Amino acid sequence: MKEKKFKSRIRAVQNNFFALRLVWKMCPGPVVHMAIARLLYYFGWLFYSAFFMRYVINALQTGETFKAIMIFIGITVAVFASMALYNSFIQGYVAPLANASLNKQLYQKLFKKARNVELECFENSDFYDKYTLAMKNADTNLYNTVDQLFGLLFGFVASICAFIFMFKVDSFSVAFILLPIIGNFYFRILNSRIDYQRNKEMAPHNRRIDYINRIMYLKDYAKEIRLTNIFNLLKRQYTEAITGVADVTKKFVLKSAFLHWFYVMFTFTFIFEGLLIYGAYRTLVSNTMTLPQLAVLTSMMVSTTWILIGFTDSVTASFKNGLFVDYLRTFLEYEEKIPEDYDGTDPGKTIDSIEFRNVCFAYKDAPVLSNLNMKFEGGKTYALVGHNGAGKSTIIKLLLRFYDPTQGEILLNGHNIKEYNLQKYRALFATAFQDNRMFSMSVADNVTLGEDIPAEKREAIVTEALKLSGVYEKVMSLPQGINTTLTREFDDQGAVLSGGEFQKIVVSRAFARTCPVKVFDEPSSALDPIAEYQLFDNILKACKENTLLFISHRLSSVQNADHVFLLEHGQVKEEGSHRELMDRHGLYADMYQKQAENYLADKSKQKEGIWA
Repeated sequence: MKEKKFKSRIRAVQNNFFALRLVWKMCPGPVVHMAIARLLYYFGWLFYSAFFMRYVINALQTGETFKAIMIFIGITVAVFASMALYNSFIQGYVAPLANASLNKQLYQKLFKKARNVELECFENSDFYDKYTLAMKNADTNLYNTVDQLFGLLFGFVASICAFIFMFKVDSFSVAFILLPIIGNFYFRILNSRIDYQRNKEMAPHNRRIDYINRIMYLKDYAKEIRLTNIFNLLKRQYTEAITGVADVTKKFVLKSAFLHWFYVMFTFTFIFEGLLIYGAYRTLVSNTMTLPQLAVLTSMMVSTTWILIGFTDSVTASFKNGLFVDYLRTFLEYEEKIPEDYDGTDPGKTIDSIEFRNVCFAYKDAPVLSNLNMKFEGGKTYALVGHNGAGKSTIIKLLLRFYDPTQGEILLNGHNIKEYNLQKYRALFATAFQDNRMFSMSVADNVTLGEDIPAEKREAIVTEALKLSGVYEKVMSLPQGINTTLTREFDDQGAVLSGGEFQKIVVSRAFARTCPVKVFDEPSSALDPIAEYQLFDNILKACKENTLLFISHRLSSVQNADHVFLLEHGQVKEEGSHRELMDRHGLYADMYQKQAENYLADKSKQKEGIWA
């Protein structure tokens, strides 16, 4: 345990220097300003107590002229005013511009990395948590990390200098420095641990409070709150959570107050009062210290205390920042398994064949596909069918190389797809996924998704794609047609479509893209049977020149496919044309018959008025 703790502290120190190198590469100028500002901060404390006070008192003792003393004070005031002006320049000009520049360059780096890592990273909760923590306020946190690092380095040097200066004034007085050290490095740390434990025990209650606060103003819950008694349950949970927070507070309040009292006493009271009593005794009783020495000693005492406090703050902040930087560093140094910028040979534009050869795949040690063998010939239509969890969507993810097979290989035109340039390989496919996402952009942008389409052709391509997906009339009924913003994330006048309409927009993306392979993953899951029939009819007509691959849970929609693969437990159980599979009277025929019976039964109930 001790070794692990030691290694984590070493890692935290390394992370701070990693942050320094990272910021230096992106904007070195502000780094220099941060270092100078921290240096001047500690120089000011040391100069005032160790030199300024000593000179003024000695000058008064030795009978220095008033003019000479005032010149020295004037120069000192001018220097400190310049330092204050410089600090204002840092805070008001350098820091904001540095944060803006850092924000731009850092997030470009983070976004590029996020774009480059494989899909698996986003489905790995541990990696995704670190990714989100790395992204949150990354620029500000990184800037503060470097600033605190300089505070730690210069604070350490200043503490040593203060120790030496006090030792020269009075060797015994350095013993009093131990008091703020104990206060800051012992009692303050103990109090921080209590704060951590208290916040940890409060976390479940605070999460509940935040959840209820969020629910009360989200429109998704508004209907249930008004139509049911759920509000009373939420109110009770809220009261219980508030009570829980109060109970945790009571649990730690005495111990926290006790340790805080010791922190204040050791950091301020004991050193201030103790050193004054010690100095007064030597000045008034033993006559071993002069009043000028006492004045310098008390001045040094104040400076040393604040230097130690600043140094302690920087130490604590540096270890805390080290954790944030660790998330950032882990993310930036992650070596992608399937980097998006992977270069390889050009696959060309012609599809002769795509073959899955003895492909196995496991997700988090759970087997999904087992010795899968499939072959798609260019220009033909293929359907993947089977129950949920059979591995259909996984096949698409492997085909698009979001993942690589655990065993076996996938071949395009006889070559392993790993040999191809990844971006050029994926450019062969137009896809419409079941788990679609809509962007807060215009309908046209949601269809083209940034494709480089000539301006004069863009409207015609979008219009045709919308017509094929069956949502053109709905889009044209919107205030600005294809230029209407979807969702109300940023536009109060934005359009919020139904689930089926959104799905048709997603399907239109595949229609709009020019490429040899079109992939549709459950394109009709939110559509009624009539709309589904029309959509599949349009898909087959529009994609007759393409290699077409689609997944559907409704077997009635796959009858016109050239070849059907029936999957079960990650294996191909049956394959052939619809007619061939029906003639076998196997699993496919059984599934088709049951679906047909259910559909006919539903129609019969509708006729009888049961579904009025």
